[in-house]
Amino acid sequence: MMDTLRRALQALDVDYADIRFDEERKTKLALSGRDIAQVAAYNPRGGYVRAYVRGGKAIASFSRIEEAAIVAQQTAAAARLAARHTAQAISLAPAPVLEESFLVTTEHDPRRVSLAQKNELLQHYNEAALGHAHVLTTQFFYDDSFAHRAFANTEGTAVEYEYLIATILGVLVGRRGDTAQRGLFAAGGSGDFGRLISRDEGIKRAAAELDELLGARPAQAGRFPVVLDPFGAAIFIHEAFGHRSEADLLQHNPAIRERMALGTRIGSPILNVSDDPTLPDCAGSYPVDDEGVRGRRTRLIVDGHIVGRLHSRETAAVFGEPLTGNCRAVDAGYGPIVRMSNTMIEPGVSSVGEMIASIDDGFYVAGGGGGQGGIDFTFASRWARRIRNGRLAEVVSDANLSGNLFTTLKAISMIGDDFQMIEGCDCGKGSPDGHQQFARISAGAPHIKLDVATIGGIEC
Repeated sequence: MMDTLRRALQALDVDYADIRFDEERKTKLALSGRDIAQVAAYNPRGGYVRAYVRGGKAIASFSRIEEAAIVAQQTAAAARLAARHTAQAISLAPAPVLEESFLVTTEHDPRRVSLAQKNELLQHYNEAALGHAHVLTTQFFYDDSFAHRAFANTEGTAVEYEYLIATILGVLVGRRGDTAQRGLFAAGGSGDFGRLISRDEGIKRAAAELDELLGARPAQAGRFPVVLDPFGAAIFIHEAFGHRSEADLLQHNPAIRERMALGTRIGSPILNVSDDPTLPDCAGSYPVDDEGVRGRRTRLIVDGHIVGRLHSRETAAVFGEPLTGNCRAVDAGYGPIVRMSNTMIEPGVSSVGEMIASIDDGFYVAGGGGGQGGIDFTFASRWARRIRNGRLAEVVSDANLSGNLFTTLKAISMIGDDFQMIEGCDCGKGSPDGHQQFARISAGAPHIKLDVATIGGIEC
């Protein structure tokens, strides 16, 4: 395969071109209650070409490896045509030439597990959930994905690399009177199938959370001090700040770019945030991105100040900043765009007990319901408890968190010493062609305390 890609680039009259070919294996299972909603195993494959000529750029995708050379020639011709009509020339930051293979090895490889065994495990967790009297129905999903990718460019980089991930997600739905609520279960997020086995305690916790939520009143709306659990704090930093660190979202927005300039104080002096695709066994981990650039840890916030951004070769050239190895594509149908990998709040020195004890009237919020990022962000909680006089009190529902990026990060007054990574997560982001790309990412954090945050709920 690599020889075919290299030959496709040899005769191109371009300033730069690269070509990628993906071969994938995917398995998807879904249950709705006790009904089988989906059983699918498929093997998509295809390639993607980028060509740059005198500041013009063209892209193309193709299905068969035999088409690589002709599609590369057509893409180069399109780039020459684009150069005549380009108002602002596109350039690339220099990148080291890399020739290496990064192949996946794992002790419990999901590719060696039969479809029947995967279905049996999913059915087991589904039945365990439905065995709780207050669980009305369920949705359970099993998903594994293996990708072998080959990448070459006209500078001499030639790499082969693989991704492997397996996850289970469960949604438990309950109803009591006029109140309906959900409990969530998630496991996996790496290439080790063993991480999906013997997770019955997670089902029990999800069912217990659902039971408490069905008897809970909605949270009182207002501005309160808040303690976020590690899951919630991880989603918070992903939504509130992570997307603002992706340089392509700042590139054409001068106002936000100015407010997010390097050196700007954006958060509390105790806040440190980084992005690291080199962490082992995380959903957002990878050795090399889809521009052939090796992944590396990038410090984003140090002592409350912005010190870094996530880049592609294009955005690194625009900003004049170092490459970070964060340009990623979902599959052969898409070109790479700037994406987070494993984004995290680094641990501090406080205990969660100290945080709760410091609050007279506030909330302990367990996140994980998803959210939306931007200068003004929001994310949903799984559940929450009221804090009264320094102690955890009753469970409340609908304690969704919202706020402004620049004020909320400065409201962090305590950071815990109990760091955790989310097991697996997908993140959607629009690509230049207008389609949503869902990349596998992860996020991590310890408990954190916000001195003030806006909680949704009911006005009292």
